[in-house]
Amino acid sequence: MRKRWFSLMAAVLLVGGVLVPASPAVAAPTFKVPFPCGQSWSGQTRSDHSPAYAIDFNRTDDLGDPVVASAPGTVDRVTDLGGTSYGKYVRISHAGGYHTYYAHLSGFNVSVGQSVGYGKVIGWVGSTGGSTGPHLHYEQRLNGGDIQVRFNGALALYWGTKSYSSDNGCSSGAGTGTVDTSGTPLTVRSGPGTGYSSVGTVADGTRVTIQCQTSGTSVTGTYGTSTIWDRIGSGRFISDAYVYTGHDGYIPNVPRC
Repeated sequence: MRKRWFSLMAAVLLVGGVLVPASPAVAAPTFKVPFPCGQSWSGQTRSDHSPAYAIDFNRTDDLGDPVVASAPGTVDRVTDLGGTSYGKYVRISHAGGYHTYYAHLSGFNVSVGQSVGYGKVIGWVGSTGGSTGPHLHYEQRLNGGDIQVRFNGALALYWGTKSYSSDNGCSSGAGTGTVDTSGTPLTVRSGPGTGYSSVGTVADGTRVTIQCQTSGTSVTGTYGTSTIWDRIGSGRFISDAYVYTGHDGYIPNVPRC
């Protein structure tokens, strides 16, 4: 009987001498692994971390790899603390008092007040601040307090190291992509390389249909360095380094040119 009394009390509040139902907790956003679709990263948690529930993500040669928004929200902090603490970091505000933190970045791809969705590149893996090597320091917080990280509702591993596969932005679908150049029009070439003639431009944010992919000139862009070129029409190619396709490398089931 005593146990049932406490259970009932947890569901009500005393207001003016009257018991009323307590407000239900706001559901957490569906957080996803903060890297592009299809990538696998090693995530480490440890009890001496600060804050304790943060995850450090690594993979081979990860310096400069894109970091994406873990869930839809609004960027409310883009800060550079120099050689201390988080260094260059981004904070995103989500519904219900939730925030995510992305620290030790090498650079930023968003600004304060910007709305972001799944798969949006917010910056790149770095080793700024108090970091001793390239990695992403990632946190989830509720009303300012550190909470244990969950991806797709599943609790992360505490304590230890686990491999996490990303499905962040996978809904973009095979054969399509979104141009991301931070505002600058992307040059369209007549062939798969910078040596081919320009045949026009594609505006930042344009959704494109990718007919096939092939190898060409190496280009460093929003999504790192890539030799992949996407054909978006007859004699029209754009560098995949500036196109978010939801895949790390060639898109499965899209033919090679």
